[in-house]
Amino acid sequence: MKLYSKYLLALAIILMVSCNESQKKENKGSMANETADSIVKPNIIYILADDLGYGDLSVYGQKKFKTPNIDKLAEQGMLFTQHYSGSTVCAPSRSALMTGMHTGHTVVRGNKEVRPEGQYPIPDGTYTIAEALKKVGYSTGAFGKWGLGSPGSEGDPTNQGFDTFYGYNCQRLGHNYYPYHLWSNNDSIVLPENTDAKDSAYAPELIHKQTLKFIDTNKDTPFFLFVPSIIPHAELAAPEAYMESHRGKYPPEKAYEGVDDGPEFNLGPYRSQEETHAAFAAMINVLDDQVGDIMAKVEGLGLADNTIIIFTSDNGPHTEGGADPEYFDSNGPLKGTKRDLYEGGIRVPMIARWPGKIAPGSKSDYVSAFWDIFPTFSEIVGITPPDNMDGVSLLPTLLGKDANQKEHDYLYWEFHEKGGRQAVRKGKWKAVRYNVFKNPDGPLELYDLDKDQGEENNIASEHPDIVADMENILKTARTPSDIFTFGQGTYLEGKK
Repeated sequence: MKLYSKYLLALAIILMVSCNESQKKENKGSMANETADSIVKPNIIYILADDLGYGDLSVYGQKKFKTPNIDKLAEQGMLFTQHYSGSTVCAPSRSALMTGMHTGHTVVRGNKEVRPEGQYPIPDGTYTIAEALKKVGYSTGAFGKWGLGSPGSEGDPTNQGFDTFYGYNCQRLGHNYYPYHLWSNNDSIVLPENTDAKDSAYAPELIHKQTLKFIDTNKDTPFFLFVPSIIPHAELAAPEAYMESHRGKYPPEKAYEGVDDGPEFNLGPYRSQEETHAAFAAMINVLDDQVGDIMAKVEGLGLADNTIIIFTSDNGPHTEGGADPEYFDSNGPLKGTKRDLYEGGIRVPMIARWPGKIAPGSKSDYVSAFWDIFPTFSEIVGITPPDNMDGVSLLPTLLGKDANQKEHDYLYWEFHEKGGRQAVRKGKWKAVRYNVFKNPDGPLELYDLDKDQGEENNIASEHPDIVADMENILKTARTPSDIFTFGQGTYLEGKK
């Protein structure tokens, strides 16, 4: 009897412990769900300028004109001094942004054109940042220039996670500021105001109206607003009111002779511009005003405190259509321009504002890149990003918790034009190799960016151990691509 009683007592204890553990697991699960459900997901606005150089903003040192609204964004948030674009040209830079992978892994690694309109598409199986945010309840919209898949293709923005798209699908047609049509989701919106060279409908203004409308429409739900502006990419053109305010201020003025008639007119080739300096400054003025409008809109709707705004550029300054980066010192202290893998081609401005989270007037020299944006937004909204990404979350840096910030092993770029180019940054070291198609094992240039951010002194001969390490990274950082292979003539190079 005593033995039986002891057995019952032991059984009762086991059942009680088991129930308690079960209850703990149940509570833990419900607490986790409650935490996920109770996260106040911030609105996310990501503004991407087109070919804006590191030195094209007054807050980054521009002396010839001012960018007061973008400067204000920096005063209210964090300015990054060592942020890098996804690539040195349009499409691969955007692909790195959308996928969280550098150009050795992301699907689109170069500008490859599809006629009559569009570029090589992101495949259907690609998982984009828009798809990830949409999955957790975000309304998603893109307004500006896409360049990652022709209309109706698997790479069309409406097939890659965006509920709403308005603007240019094709980056070639995005050369022209008074286009014959724009796209609204899958509808081609013809602009009769621009036929016969009437030039009445300035595309950035039309796109901007739809951008602000998206914010109004989605003010009561979390939204992801992607604003890939076409400014200030050539051609150089701005509305007369903006031209008038800049005319005569940038002597000596410089004229550009472009294509003003014929079958290709307004279908990619740049138009003539008699006042390229004034036009460039006027376009930056338009962009700055539009950033100010977006800031004012979220503030007017009471959304500012729960909205993170990021402003950046897709690559360094261009030299096309009459653009004069040397006159404006558009790359600041950096060497190179668009299509270079020197710092001037890939180091870009980045500013982030998030009231109450990001300290106003703060600055970060953390070395970051476009492929960090996907994991950053993922952590902000409480989701787990894919494990095949090259990026790391910048949230600790944004919140001022630098001690918790994960460092990159290295950053890698490859470029499939101009004979093929590669670059890698590891810590303070930067290695560059040009003419990869002809000589894939050619000599590396090596720079110490802590001492030489202008990449003026190649010190490869002084550091053979560092060069050997960089060589190994260049050989192992990329995975093969049937479309974007490192070999001359392997694919048609589309011009952006």
